[in-house]
Amino acid sequence: MQKLLSRMAILSVIFMAITFSASAQIYVKIRPVAPVIVRPAPPSPAHVWIGEEWEPRGGTYVYAGGHWAAPPHPGWIWIPGHWRRHDRNGEEWIRGHWRRR
Repeated sequence: MQKLLSRMAILSVIFMAITFSASAQIYVKIRPVAPVIVRPAPPSPAHVWIGEEWEPRGGTYVYAGGHWAAPPHPGWIWIPGHWRRHDRNGEEWIRGHWRRR
């Protein structure tokens, strides 16, 4: 029982750390440049190309696009991410996401 409680406590701490770090906003003064990716053939007609996409990592943005992805549910569409300008801070990446049609 003691082992189970300690494992649950460790998992709770890890989950809270991930949650807090995911809510941090990163602003850039100069947008990072997306690498040129040669688009391969799609694995299926249902797959959607995820082009420019960025992930916050270590206080900066890391390129995460350039791949094919299947919608999580039939009929869903990909809404591409975009840069949003903030007056004082610079620009922030708004992640792309799947949405019901």
